[in-house]
Amino acid sequence: MTQLADKAGKIREGEQLNLTSLLPWLHAQLPDLPLSGEPQVMQYSGGASNWTYLLQYPEIELILRRAPAGTKAKGAHDMAREFKLQQALKPFFPLVPDVLALCSDNEVIGSEFYVMQKLTGIIPRRNFPRGLELSEQQSAQLCKNALDTLIELHKVKIEDSPLAELGKGEGYIQRQIDGWCQRYTNARSWNVPSGKKIMRWLHANMPADEHICLIHNDFRLDNLVLDVENPTSVIGVLDWELATLGDPRMDLGCALAYWVEQGDDPLAQSTRRQPSHVPGMFTRRELIEYYCQQMGFSSQNFVFYEVYGLFRLAGIAQQIYYRYHHKQTRNPAFKHFWLYVHYLMWRCAKLIKASKTR
Repeated sequence: MTQLADKAGKIREGEQLNLTSLLPWLHAQLPDLPLSGEPQVMQYSGGASNWTYLLQYPEIELILRRAPAGTKAKGAHDMAREFKLQQALKPFFPLVPDVLALCSDNEVIGSEFYVMQKLTGIIPRRNFPRGLELSEQQSAQLCKNALDTLIELHKVKIEDSPLAELGKGEGYIQRQIDGWCQRYTNARSWNVPSGKKIMRWLHANMPADEHICLIHNDFRLDNLVLDVENPTSVIGVLDWELATLGDPRMDLGCALAYWVEQGDDPLAQSTRRQPSHVPGMFTRRELIEYYCQQMGFSSQNFVFYEVYGLFRLAGIAQQIYYRYHHKQTRNPAFKHFWLYVHYLMWRCAKLIKASKTR
């Protein structure tokens, strides 16, 4: 079953690591690890934001995460924050990988970065790895276990712990709507919608009630590590860059934006990043119903959180496309992100229109 475990691949052009300065730094920071010889270096292709590498030594494998090159949105790609958050969360949420060392000196590889343990397991990217086929019952169980993992995170006691300092807390909904409207406007290129109608609707429909807990903010199947022997079991949660203190329903709204279900249109299917379409997987409505039942929330009028998630994803896609548009990255995967922004805005408008007829 180990052949099902996630694998790294070739390094993208222009994204190589400077081993001349990196390797001495690793030896100095991690003297107790068996870092003999020069490691084989590979890169993971799944991420559209931070760059993630595998350092494969004869006796140990390490993961290195760094910020991308080019202009960055304020507060984005903060490797030190991501490192320290995982350090603080580990005692309360064991599915966080062990982080090992942080480098804040940009001279080493051209960016702040950190190194962590490698979790060996299945990462369900666009499709399950070849050779893994889940029954409908197993797919449903994976959905339930994934949601239970998110619920476990949302129930972490943050009071009187270092986690209480990770965000501003109260007023999260207002800050997110204001922030993502501004980020989208700042990153807008000539070939995408203004988004003004969606922004006005979000501002006018913010819920009065707010709950604050620790949220992941990028919770997807392809940010989970599954047990190779039992692929419905979650053994790790990755990519904590955006985690903060916020409203848990907005965390689910963000997850729903990525969730392409079996009956979705062809354009949605073409953008799918996780195997959420296979028989047995929950629909978005079923995700909402199960989550709200377990958390004690009402599942009615969830449209605001769904629209927010889609608009936020449009903002993220546009920020990434902005870097490609201005030749700050050469990753060809970003070339047509502007079309995806159009699609996400259309989805927002469709949900809003449907909500007015209920």
